[in-house]
Amino acid sequence: MTERIYLSKADVTEVEERYVLAALRSGWIAPLGPDVDTFEREVADRVGVRHALALSSGTAALHLALVHLGARPGTVVVLPSMTFAASANAVAYTGAEPVFVDSLMEDGNVDPDLLVEAVDDQRARGRHVAAVMTVDLFGRACDYGRIEPALAEREVPLVEDAAEALGATYKGRGAGAFGRTAALSFNGNKIMTTSGGGMLLSNDGALIDHARKLSTQAREPVPWYEHTEIGYNYRMSNILAALGRAQLTRLDTMMSRRRDIRRRYVTALEDAPLRFLGEEGNRAAGHDNYWLTTVVSEDAHTDVDRLIKSFNDAAIEARHLWKPMHRQPVFSGAQFYGSGTCDGLFETGLTLPSGSGLGDSEVDRVIDHLRLILGRAA
Repeated sequence: MTERIYLSKADVTEVEERYVLAALRSGWIAPLGPDVDTFEREVADRVGVRHALALSSGTAALHLALVHLGARPGTVVVLPSMTFAASANAVAYTGAEPVFVDSLMEDGNVDPDLLVEAVDDQRARGRHVAAVMTVDLFGRACDYGRIEPALAEREVPLVEDAAEALGATYKGRGAGAFGRTAALSFNGNKIMTTSGGGMLLSNDGALIDHARKLSTQAREPVPWYEHTEIGYNYRMSNILAALGRAQLTRLDTMMSRRRDIRRRYVTALEDAPLRFLGEEGNRAAGHDNYWLTTVVSEDAHTDVDRLIKSFNDAAIEARHLWKPMHRQPVFSGAQFYGSGTCDGLFETGLTLPSGSGLGDSEVDRVIDHLRLILGRAA
């Protein structure tokens, strides 16, 4: 039986085993502990921010960020339409209204001009924009050289959803270092994992302190259980933090392997009717982390549903790009700014297996199958 090739399987070695075993033997089995504290410092140092808060998921990080910034019923949060549902769900948790914005054709990230237009238009209508959320898609940072100054001028706080982009950079700054606060995800399919988990990052100590309080059921600092705010059970366990610390020591190696896989795809498929999202290699403004290699078909006759089914029939996982949020039934009444670029990317794009644990023979198997179903077998 042919072994299945996964899109982005966790890459775990004996390094992770050593860290987790040490955490188990330390006796810190319950949530929190020394590995959590150290993991927070290590990630903050890696990204280049002063504070970090280890949490149960990236969604939890986004939720706490928005709560602190005042997202609530009667306010709006402007964010990209092309993203995973967690970005929009975090807005919905607060009761705020999500307002969606279209993508750039070249990489799928949010269109900065439309983003600012949406903010200005919402304000002109008398709406309070509690925050803007950006999403660094597929391991590539947004164009913060255009976004940050525009939002600062308007005094609108920026929340960076860097869930997919740890290790990427933009003009010398790490993904996760932009705006008032940022969220990372350590889900099992990300560039590095804690099995499940996330982190909130910021240079704003008061923001992190408030989020820390909210993440542990908002208990007041008195000798009994006193609560003046609604809290959440969002903290990360010590054992998962130990796994994350081990993964962090290998992050550069895992990114390098994913970059090599992308280059292998680009070289082998240069004559195929495909466009790779994002520039190949390192762009002038920064470095991607190559979490997922994504392509768009340039052949009008290509049926992406058929491609994905054929891959799955051949025991190879491939997926559509994110279905835009403004096309999701749950957000069907939401406002959308744009001409539908993200719709086109969804309809013609797919993600290829990109995990750092893939061997060359597995990558070649993906390439051979894709060339076959495109009618371009070697």
